[in-house]
Amino acid sequence: VVVVGAPFDAPDGRLFNCAFVCAAGRVQAAVPKIHLPNYSEFYDRRWFVSGAQVELELDDPLLGQFTLAPRQLFTIGAMSFAIEICEDLWAPQPPGIEHALAGAALIVNPSASNELVAKADYRRQLVSMNSAQRICAYLYASSGPTESSKDIVFGGHLLAAENGAMLAESERFALEGSSLLVDFDCQKLHHDRLQHATFAASPRPAPYRSSRLSPGAALPDMAREYPRHPFVPDDLHEFDARAQEILAIQATGLARRMQAAGDCALVIGLSGGLDSTLAFLVCLDALNLLDKPHGELHAITMPGPGTSNHTRESAFALAAAAGVDLHEVDIQAAVSQHLSDLGHDPEQHDVVFENAQARERTQLLFNFANKYRAIVVGTGDMSELALGWCTFNGDHMANYNVNASVPKTMVAYLVRWYATHRATPELAAVLQRVLDTPISPELIPHSEDGAIAQHTETIVGPYELHDFFLFHFMRNSFRPRKIFILACRTFTGDYSPPEIKKWLAIFCERFFRQQFKRTTLPPGPKVGSVSLSPRGDWRMPDEASAAALLAELEDLGEAPAG
Repeated sequence: VVVVGAPFDAPDGRLFNCAFVCAAGRVQAAVPKIHLPNYSEFYDRRWFVSGAQVELELDDPLLGQFTLAPRQLFTIGAMSFAIEICEDLWAPQPPGIEHALAGAALIVNPSASNELVAKADYRRQLVSMNSAQRICAYLYASSGPTESSKDIVFGGHLLAAENGAMLAESERFALEGSSLLVDFDCQKLHHDRLQHATFAASPRPAPYRSSRLSPGAALPDMAREYPRHPFVPDDLHEFDARAQEILAIQATGLARRMQAAGDCALVIGLSGGLDSTLAFLVCLDALNLLDKPHGELHAITMPGPGTSNHTRESAFALAAAAGVDLHEVDIQAAVSQHLSDLGHDPEQHDVVFENAQARERTQLLFNFANKYRAIVVGTGDMSELALGWCTFNGDHMANYNVNASVPKTMVAYLVRWYATHRATPELAAVLQRVLDTPISPELIPHSEDGAIAQHTETIVGPYELHDFFLFHFMRNSFRPRKIFILACRTFTGDYSPPEIKKWLAIFCERFFRQQFKRTTLPPGPKVGSVSLSPRGDWRMPDEASAAALLAELEDLGEAPAG
């Protein structure tokens, strides 16, 4: 299918600026431009008339039979598209809004937009934001530098956006011309529209003319690349702004809870691991927001049978570098007594042994909070909540969890950013030490040399995979088959298809089986587009089963197809 811009001299003497839709070797339809600029360097009305009200069935001796009308939908495969032309996009009431509400998932815009200082930035923002407002894909193509340059220059700017995200962009001013090859995701756009209640509730325009077009030649293989870490921006400048915003949301949410609780203090369990370190940094920021001294933060470290020397030392170093007093309470005697009361063999390192430690720590934290007139700050991240990798009514519980919607991959990036941009040299060194520590709940006795014996990613799988699964499952509602295919393409060379399938099955199984923990989730701030809060984005019955998803995975075999 080809869309090409050209003037059309109608039989009734009107001249229209048109986009011709060509397929199967002939012109299928023509869409006229509606908004005609007549200012600055533009003089469209000198030649053309608006096609807002035109609707002609034509039998042209050269072009054959076709419809000339502005409100037309064209369907090719699973994608329906419509057309607006150049100034139509810039107008206060772009026709593309009605196009989208009529069912167009893609808007195509052939344009003749000249280049001026900063105009490309404005054009890029315009395309991006219009695709977001309409929840659609947007393909924009402007004429290039082979046009006359007598008074103005055209850059040949090509842009492809999808619901606010710029997927591809050409270099401008290429004398040999430019092209883009872009994959738009129809399924994702359909899901996003379903999720956006105001889009669904918006009044629909009068019915459009619809045409189904043959795709002709087979489409090439998928060219679109998906980021390995979808929660984390690839662009360093964008991430710098994102990190500041996330930390500000977390700190502001916590500060407001402190005010609501009567200007209270804070209690946090500090393990020397990533999650508690990020929560600790957020606590410092919240105290700074309220002009409170760091002495209002009571950090508690509670070594148990599985605590390594490395993480214990990190906890002490972290508190010292931030000027916070650290209370140490060894829980081994209390855990031993508790296991004895249960009649449980302390050498049997099962879920009873592990959860006894987590719940002992939570009990201490809440009692310390009573002692200091404080609230308990939760530390568990969203990836752990998705997998249920926490102890019910243990580390799962807090008065306010600042990390509740921060995935594990983002936690690491935020701590690294803090070390680079905000920390003193002493604190930065400790944060790097924490970043270098293997992820572990440390609930199994450590080795004789004091090293960590329990590695989370060996048990439940790599967090970069689980965050990839989580993003596409929650944000895009992709089925396991599609997630598997995308993961195999994205992580080629790092994980084999059987490995990806194994960890995806674990993700699906645990995500459903552990919903009961999310049902009683403590409050915490939403920082991104994905959240597992039972009071907001994710309302799921505890009894829901993953059987259908697991069966779909089982039917895939060991290698992706399609």
